[in-house]
Amino acid sequence: MAASPAVIDLGGAGVRPVLHGRERESQALRQLLATPGDGSVSVLLQGDWGSGKTALLREVLAGVREDPNVLVLSASVDPLERELPFGTVRQFFENLTMGDAPDRGRTWLSADGDRGAAPWAPRPGAQAVPAAEPDPAALGDLYRLVVRLTDHRRLVMVVDDLQRADPCSLRWLRYVLCRGAELPVVVLATLGEEGTHANTDALADVVPLFGHRLTLRGLAEEAVASLAEEILGQPPGPGLTTACREASGGNPLLLRAVLRGVRAAGPYHAVAGPAVRIAEYVPVDLGRAVLARIEVLAPHAVTTATAVAVLGREPSIDLLVEVTGLAEPQIEDAVHGLVRAGCLTRTAAGPSFGCEALAAAVASTVLPSRRMDLHVRAARFLRARGASAARVAVHLLPGPLGEAWAPEVLARAAELAGGRGDTDEAAAYVRRALREELDDESRAGLLASLGRLELATSVPVAVRSLERSLRLCRDPAERTAVARRLAGALLALDRHCDALDVLRRTGEHVREADPANAMRLEIDHIHIALTNAPSAPDVVKRLMELNVLDAVDAGVRRPLAALLSLREVMVGRCPEEVVSLARLALGQGVDPMSDDSVVYYDALISLRAAGETELALEHADAAVRQACARGSVLGQVQALGVRANLAGRLGRLAESQADAASALGELRGIGIGPSHSFAVFATATSMDSLVRQGKPDDAEDLLQRADLAGELNSNWVNDHVLMVRGRLRVAQGRLDEGLTDFLLCGERASARGMSGPGFHSWRSEAALVQAALRRAEAARSLAAEELRLARIWGVPETVGTALHAMGLVLGGVKGLDLLREAVGLLAGAPAHLRYARALADCGVLARKAGRLPEARTCLQRAASVAHECGATPLVDLALAELRAVGDRPRTRTFHGVASLTPTERRVADLAIQGITNREIAQHLFVGLRTVEVHLTNVYGKLAIDGRAGLASALAFSEAPGSRLPDNGAAVGPERLPQLSGVSG
Repeated sequence: MAASPAVIDLGGAGVRPVLHGRERESQALRQLLATPGDGSVSVLLQGDWGSGKTALLREVLAGVREDPNVLVLSASVDPLERELPFGTVRQFFENLTMGDAPDRGRTWLSADGDRGAAPWAPRPGAQAVPAAEPDPAALGDLYRLVVRLTDHRRLVMVVDDLQRADPCSLRWLRYVLCRGAELPVVVLATLGEEGTHANTDALADVVPLFGHRLTLRGLAEEAVASLAEEILGQPPGPGLTTACREASGGNPLLLRAVLRGVRAAGPYHAVAGPAVRIAEYVPVDLGRAVLARIEVLAPHAVTTATAVAVLGREPSIDLLVEVTGLAEPQIEDAVHGLVRAGCLTRTAAGPSFGCEALAAAVASTVLPSRRMDLHVRAARFLRARGASAARVAVHLLPGPLGEAWAPEVLARAAELAGGRGDTDEAAAYVRRALREELDDESRAGLLASLGRLELATSVPVAVRSLERSLRLCRDPAERTAVARRLAGALLALDRHCDALDVLRRTGEHVREADPANAMRLEIDHIHIALTNAPSAPDVVKRLMELNVLDAVDAGVRRPLAALLSLREVMVGRCPEEVVSLARLALGQGVDPMSDDSVVYYDALISLRAAGETELALEHADAAVRQACARGSVLGQVQALGVRANLAGRLGRLAESQADAASALGELRGIGIGPSHSFAVFATATSMDSLVRQGKPDDAEDLLQRADLAGELNSNWVNDHVLMVRGRLRVAQGRLDEGLTDFLLCGERASARGMSGPGFHSWRSEAALVQAALRRAEAARSLAAEELRLARIWGVPETVGTALHAMGLVLGGVKGLDLLREAVGLLAGAPAHLRYARALADCGVLARKAGRLPEARTCLQRAASVAHECGATPLVDLALAELRAVGDRPRTRTFHGVASLTPTERRVADLAIQGITNREIAQHLFVGLRTVEVHLTNVYGKLAIDGRAGLASALAFSEAPGSRLPDNGAAVGPERLPQLSGVSG
């Protein structure tokens, strides 16, 4: 009984210039072939078809053949020789040259040493034996010949594709392996896929006798990259390398075929990443080679394999029976053979190919008409069995036209795919449905669905589909929905007039039949008209006439309330009414189901103006989540932009910048550049955050890349750009340019009827610049007007901002009083960066007035709040002023864990462990009073009463994104002029 062979499984690691990824296997074979001594060595090289067994053999044997002390006998088995006794052995000895034979002749030695016929030739008078059972005498003759050949040299016998060898040759090889253990013989054989083993009994007797086995696995990533570079002529990207490896399973033969197809297709860097896309580059000649290999596995292997390749997705056996017309046992036999050969894998659902390249190769051999026939048979069968629309639609996509039920199934499949967020798949189903014969109503509905899906990938393409749908729509409700969606898409492309025209014409068309939808269109029309200065005057009168009671149903009441909340901010009426209308508008969120419109964002702007920034942020958060769940890119972008702006007002500068960057990235993905109005808002918000963080150069770079440094059009969003650009210019020391931007913002807002301070505090910003330019009268006039309007509006944040500006403009004791009032109002408002600025400026004036304790308190608090917001310039200002007071600040903040000195932190950590003050004093070798002082300082910096809250306060302060408590309000910033102390 032979000992268990040493199995050498070396995977695909390593890279070799010629045999990529097979260096370790090659080295192992060379070492085995070079093993000294008289004993035999046997190696079985295993691997699937295309794994590179033959190439590895040739590479290793190329050097061995050059050694004069080694004789190499090789046989490459052909399937035709399976029935020929000793067919493989014949290849060994018939190829011997005169110099190779031990007797320097080509005749053979008989059993008694006489020259005679070849051992496999029938002996005169010998009894006939079955073809599978060799003549024992012949085995002896051949073995003695092997002994003679090893008299003066080492013998290497190589069999490629051992599984194809005839039974007689396999029996003889077993004879050699059993009896030739002491001979200097190397037996090297390759063994292919299991399904091609014709002589399983004879083979099963031979395989266990091999002393070593090497298994070739799929090539590793680095080997694939090396091979790709060789074939493509340049290094591939990591995405292409991974995709090619996944598509081919690392099989060298398949991989080379895929890479050749990629090279022939053109610039490989444009090839998509997923394996299923890479498989499209598989050349047709590979498919023919695969079929030739499959043909010998089972009687119906080709028919079954092509059906599986075309249908994909693990077709069931009964489905294969239906589409091929074969009997179930025939399909089962074919699948069994294909699975044994490693071509297919099988699960409970059905068989499938192991890698996409193999499936694509087989499918490429099928005629288009045959493919379509297979798919339509599959679709009919699955529909009759009650399969889901998604399963049926997969086969309708490549199937022929003409099935009356196809549009309905495809539309349902598109709906399901869209619900999963797979907009590309959903769009493919809708486009396929549109190729069928349809009435206008059905076609309009499908085009509307397609347009909605295309908004996630290309807004210009979506516009064309929505325009076609609108032309075919007859139902007033459907016309309204399509018109509003189309108007939003046109706005994204800055086609402002076209959007207004669509809404106006559609409103006129549906007004008589559907007054409610006519009003819904009018609401959007007014909203869009207000965003552009030339069209705003035409709708202001109508806006002022509207009342929430004019809405005929809830579907109109909510958007009307959103629009009216904006109107109340425009006219500067009571903030309570604004909040009430905004809450009504947002009863179903910013993005209600089946109500695509940006008018609901008016309610968020109104809430922010009314001082309810945190409530607005909650709705913006929900809007982002909802848009992501629906796969609405435009909705996601709008929600991200607004959330970024609101986060900036609350002091979350890093979050604000991240949201703005995400919005810009999403817009680029759907063909909207940085100069479009949808992108401009996010760009300006990101710039604002950068300026407040002390990064004016980065903000300037963003401004230039978005082409916002020159003249801006009259779109409402550019008012925001002017404010941010003005702050940037001031931070750069370009005060005159900043002042121009602030005043232009005010001029445009006034022309639009939005001159109140609830939208932009342009007067306060301009007043501070005028003061810095020593234009005292102009500064006082602007600041006074801002304060008057702010007091009428009555929102603490707005009044506090105006008081802050007026205090800086006036300066002195009177200015200090106004700043104290501003600090008191802003302390309870959500605009905490404005609060920090007011504190810093109050500290500056207090220091100049000689009130050092007050100055110290204000400046320390200002530094802490600004530090939490990430407003670096404001922190630097507060610390510089503290040094002027005579302090020596050791940290950049005076609250929270970051403000604790090393000793204070050490005392706090010991106190958390439950150690008494006296024990802490003993541990640190300090007095008891010193410990008490340190703990008192810790409690003050963490805003807690004693030890009970120490552990939780430390944990909270160290948590990512935490905010310091301050009078019950969270710390956060607002847009500020960055001019603290300019009037002093």
